[in-house]
Amino acid sequence: MLVALLTLALFINYVDRGNLATSAPMIKDQLHLDEEQLGYLISAFYWTYVIAMIPVGWATERFGAHRVLAIGATLWSVATLFTGFAGGVSMLLGMRLLLGLAESAIFPASSALLATYVPRESLGKANGTISFGYLVGPAIGTFIGGMLMARYGWRAVFIGFGAASFLWLLPWLRFSAQVPHAPTEARDAVSAASPTYRQILKQRGLWGASLGHFAGNFTWYFILSFMPLYLVDVRHLSTESMASVLGGAYFVNAICAVIAGWYADRWIRRGGSPTLIYKLLMNVCQVVSVASMLGMVLLPATYSIPCLLIYEIFLGFSSPGTFGIGQILAGPTATGRWIGVQNFCGNLAGIIAPALTGWLVHTYGNYNMAFTIAGLVSLLGLFGYWVVLPKVEPIDWSKA
Repeated sequence: MLVALLTLALFINYVDRGNLATSAPMIKDQLHLDEEQLGYLISAFYWTYVIAMIPVGWATERFGAHRVLAIGATLWSVATLFTGFAGGVSMLLGMRLLLGLAESAIFPASSALLATYVPRESLGKANGTISFGYLVGPAIGTFIGGMLMARYGWRAVFIGFGAASFLWLLPWLRFSAQVPHAPTEARDAVSAASPTYRQILKQRGLWGASLGHFAGNFTWYFILSFMPLYLVDVRHLSTESMASVLGGAYFVNAICAVIAGWYADRWIRRGGSPTLIYKLLMNVCQVVSVASMLGMVLLPATYSIPCLLIYEIFLGFSSPGTFGIGQILAGPTATGRWIGVQNFCGNLAGIIAPALTGWLVHTYGNYNMAFTIAGLVSLLGLFGYWVVLPKVEPIDWSKA
């Protein structure tokens, strides 16, 4: 039940945050924006998302991940709903900032819950399943949202998706009421058994995972933010065709995440090394990312779209490790704060990638430099996961 509800929350989370990119061609025309302004609007989500990440990680352990997640879900539903009423850039910016603040709860809270309630040998499947939620969110959101926008306009989609997001709170509050001891356990763990922030920040594994997370997010957010506009403006796809192409690619990504999580658990249960399986998945993804970014912009459309699909496949394979590595290393008493720090570092990419891409496209008049930089950033991820990240095994905090 826990994994199912977290998967649904992440699905809603990524539908809501991705709607602006899907509607970018319409909003750009109706509100008379250029690519640089769109880049700043999309990146604005990450200004508050990143700033809130570390305090939210602390709050999940201090006050209970169930409660923090419920508050976040309420606020992100409000932000999505009222985006549909935005009459200009100022209100769009305000709602993006609120959405980022609200959605900062999702990964520290979900990781803390998984580390506490899911056995280590089952974390791959659990993370693969919730990865399906946040990876299929853009697929369904782009496909259905794109189709609805083409028929009813972008405002109706934001209002409808925002209203629907509130429905998740009903089963979550019921589930949380059945686990009343969780907040108390979290407070006790922080005060009695968990490491300090100083101990967490000294860990080489935290910085290896964070560097890899930043690189993976840079390319992912670049694709989420500007691929709809790129396919419509440069590859000359219709809104419906763009929605079909991206929706299909994101869906394949989500399926691959589930497969990778299942295989990682099976490997570990048979005595395989978590270090080998997770490092292999993460590093292969970074190599493929470099090749795919360059292929998407340099090759004709016939080959460019297959490059996108290959990128999404290997990104899906790496998804269970993004948070699973930190959950294994940190353990249940430190995962909330560890993931808060890691997600802070990883989502700096959300601030940089859309704004930088918008500036590059506006300045140079094409996407060549933007794709090239996205590919080169993946080399940082390769360094983080291959060189910096140590063995993927629980840290003995009493000796750290």
